[in-house]
Amino acid sequence: MREHSGDEFVRRARDEGLRSRAAYKLMEIDQRDHLLVPGMTVIDLGAAPGAWAVYARDRLGPRGRVIALDLLALEAIPGVEVIQGDFTEDAVFQDLLDRLGGQPVDLVLSDMAPNISGIAAVDQARSIGLAELALDLALRTLRPGGKLLVKVFQGEGYPEYLRLLKGRFDRVVTRKPKASRGRSREIYLLALGFQPE
Repeated sequence: MREHSGDEFVRRARDEGLRSRAAYKLMEIDQRDHLLVPGMTVIDLGAAPGAWAVYARDRLGPRGRVIALDLLALEAIPGVEVIQGDFTEDAVFQDLLDRLGGQPVDLVLSDMAPNISGIAAVDQARSIGLAELALDLALRTLRPGGKLLVKVFQGEGYPEYLRLLKGRFDRVVTRKPKASRGRSREIYLLALGFQPE
C-alpha cells in the first residue's frame, strides 16, 4: 500500500482525474510510436477501469471508434462502446463482430494481467495465456498492416510468444514505459504491420 500511495503516477492520475496510472503507460508508448491516429477503430481488451479507453477515445477524435471489453463491469465512458464478458465465449465474440459489421480494426490493445497467485510459474503461465488470447483475437479482427500492443511478463513462454508475433507481423518492438514499476517483469510488445495468412 505504501508503494502504491507514494507512486508518482498514482498521484498524477488522481490529480489529473484519470481512471488509473495505466493511462501513462499507453500515453508514453503512443507519444514514442505514434500508435493512435484520428479515425482509427480500436479494441481495448481488459479495459477496466477504462484509463486506456478514455485516452484512446480522446486521441482518435470524433471519427474514431473504441470498443472496450472486460470481464468486470466498466463505468460508462462517453464515446466508447463497452462489452462486459469473456471475449473467448462465442456470444461475447459474436457481439463484438456484430458491432464491427464486417469491418476490420486498426489496433488491438491488451493491458490484461492475471489475478496474481504469488506462485511465479503459475502467474507466468496465466500471463502468457492471456497474451495468446489477445493475439488470437487480433488475428481474427485486424486489417492487413494493423497493430497489436500487448502486455507480457518476461519468463517461461515469452520467447515462444515473441516468435509467434514475429511470424505474423512485419516488426515487433519492446517497450517498458516509465509508469511501469521498475521491479515488475511486465513489458509491452508492439507488433506492427499485421500480415494475414
